[in-house]
Amino acid sequence: MITIRNLIYRYNKHTVLFDGLNLEMQAGKIYGLLGKNGAGKSTLMKTVTGLLFPFKGTCKVNGLQPFKREQGFLEQLFFIPEECYLPSLSINRFLAIYAPFYPSFSHSAYKEYLKEFNIPIDGNLHQLSFGQKKKAFIAFGLAANTRLLVMDEPTNGLDIPSKVQFRNIMSRASRPDKVILLSTHQVRDLDDLISSVIIMDDSRILLHEEKDRIMEQLSFYNKQRHIPQDDILYEEQTPNGLVAMCRNPQHTETYIDLEILFNATLSNPVLINSIFNQTKPGK
Repeated sequence: MITIRNLIYRYNKHTVLFDGLNLEMQAGKIYGLLGKNGAGKSTLMKTVTGLLFPFKGTCKVNGLQPFKREQGFLEQLFFIPEECYLPSLSINRFLAIYAPFYPSFSHSAYKEYLKEFNIPIDGNLHQLSFGQKKKAFIAFGLAANTRLLVMDEPTNGLDIPSKVQFRNIMSRASRPDKVILLSTHQVRDLDDLISSVIIMDDSRILLHEEKDRIMEQLSFYNKQRHIPQDDILYEEQTPNGLVAMCRNPQHTETYIDLEILFNATLSNPVLINSIFNQTKPGK
């Protein structure tokens, strides 16, 4: 559904951000885009949503080039930025103005999402707190039923009960013809939702793997148990003790610690990639 080929993006002739970036994202999946500040996540999201123009190379979403901002593309895209600035309108008025831009918009779903988020349908956007505004905008984005939904730090500004509500709602949002791209630093808020992991650093994609393959090749253990030293790929002291990321030759299913995986990948991307390249079909 999303195909990026040999993408080059530069701010000026001296600052090249992407230099031949290649990436594919398939429908029916929720992608977790992870990276430090300045890694290139925002530029990638803005390129996919048509807010930035590539200098060279191609970016296509369902065969369309996002930067052209064609109607057929825009009506199937919804982008939720980290900070949502909403007009001083009632929710009903906001709905009446903006819902018609999305042919598959579901009014019944929007009302249901607002109910789950504890936001009154007859409320006014300017009277809501930052977290409530964000929930109202998330509800609208989900109800738009677009084939591409991009969310930048969706849980920022949400309290703990709201994060639980968000996860419950998002678990029902995926469908076979839809791509959901989530960029976050709060991986523990979203790790149960993500089906494919993209780790970026220094404008490069260091790792792009399905969670099923990650679980097949890697295991994560608290170091209180005995682990052969040769199996340990990375270890880190956490508030809950020493955690080790290990090879998983027996393909034992364990919980994936995305924070440990992220730190391990940044620490030694060549090693981590070699594990998955050696186990790809046909290798």
